[in-house]
Amino acid sequence: MLALRSVLFYLGMWLATLVVVLFVPLVLPLDPHVRYRYVALWGKFVLWWLRVTCGVTYRVEGREHIPNSPSVVLAKHQSTWETIAFQSIFPTQTWVLKKELLRVPFFGWGLAAVWPIAIDRKAGREAVKQVIAQGTERLKGRFWVVVFPEGTRVAPGVRGRYATGGGALARHAQVPVVPVAHNGGEHWRRDSFIKIPGEIQVRIGPVIATTGKSAAAITQEAESWIEHAMDTIQTTSRSIRTA
Repeated sequence: MLALRSVLFYLGMWLATLVVVLFVPLVLPLDPHVRYRYVALWGKFVLWWLRVTCGVTYRVEGREHIPNSPSVVLAKHQSTWETIAFQSIFPTQTWVLKKELLRVPFFGWGLAAVWPIAIDRKAGREAVKQVIAQGTERLKGRFWVVVFPEGTRVAPGVRGRYATGGGALARHAQVPVVPVAHNGGEHWRRDSFIKIPGEIQVRIGPVIATTGKSAAAITQEAESWIEHAMDTIQTTSRSIRTA
């Protein structure tokens, strides 16, 4: 049944993607915020369809920590789920992503409409400069910027190396950092077609001030909070499974 439900989910998601992308050319001339609201409808549908077909829900703790002004989100990266769910959790946003994703048929076309920060991850220091330059422009345009400092999806229980690009952006733009932990990878696994029913836990931490701090110090503070929160989430998750 899990396989059948996952098939139904993907059929619905792909159909919704096709429908949304067909009209992307019509919204491209519009303001980036209008384009974002249009594409975000796809994300809301996917979350609803995931709940209906696969029984995957989510719960957010710490919404009170979300500031009123555009900020940089530094988040754990375990699956595709968070790139979709964050659209319903945080205000208008864009993401730092690999430029190769923009070449993915249909999906990449939708991404291109939401003013992404597309970088060459192999460019080293030049990639950080791209994040700072483009990210500052997005923040000035009232977009939040979501950064996954581990760079790639990691399996539950794994801790990747945190890059400092997001911290450097926040420091340069003089905006706060919002750390986020979640266990999306336990239900939407990075290398599995099957979706596992259950509730994904999302925890939003207190805002991290960036004034007077180095990019490394900002990143380390975010990493410490995120990984400590991940330990708590995983302990809670294990308790639920064994109950």
